[in-house]
Amino acid sequence: MSDTLDLKKYIRNVDDFPIPGIKFRDITSLIESPKPFRKTCKELTRISRDFSADLVVSIESRGFIFAGSVASDLLLPFILARKPGKLPNETYIKNFDLEYGSTSIEIQKNTNIKNGQRVVIIDDLVATGGTAIACAELLTENFNVKKSDILILCIIDLPDLGGSKLIVDKGYSIETLVSY
Repeated sequence: MSDTLDLKKYIRNVDDFPIPGIKFRDITSLIESPKPFRKTCKELTRISRDFSADLVVSIESRGFIFAGSVASDLLLPFILARKPGKLPNETYIKNFDLEYGSTSIEIQKNTNIKNGQRVVIIDDLVATGGTAIACAELLTENFNVKKSDILILCIIDLPDLGGSKLIVDKGYSIETLVSY
C-alpha cells in the first residue's frame, strides 16, 4: 500500500486495542521520531497550502498534534472539534458511529467560520470515516461551508474499513499519507 514518505516503519501496530479484534495504528512512535514527524507535518502543510486553506479544523485528540503545526506554519486559525463536554461555550454537536461504538463531536457555536472559506480537517487516521464525516457535517450543516470547500487530511488510511470511500461518496475530498 501507499507510503511515499516512508513513514510506515514509524507507526506501530497494536493488536486488540482498545478492544479485542481491533488493530490499532499507534502514531506515538512517529511523533517520537523528530525527522519523520517533521516530514509528516511539512507534507500536511504543503497539501493544505495547495488546497488554499483558510482555516484548519482538527479532531480530538491525535489530530491536534499535526494540525497545530500546520496552522502555525500557514498562519491560519486553528479550530478544535472535541469530545462532548470539553469546550467552554455553547456548541453544535454531531453524533456518529465508530468501528467499536458510538460517540459525538462538538464545535463551539461562537467559532468564526464563514461560507466561502476553505477548510482542512486534520486527523491522524481514517477507518470507517465516521469521525471525519461528522466533523465535516458540523461545518456544512451549522456554518454553511460547502462540501467542495472541505478537505479531510489524515496521516493513515485503512481502506479495507471503507471510510475513505464513504467520505468521497458523501461528497467530500480526502487525502492521506499512508495506506494499510
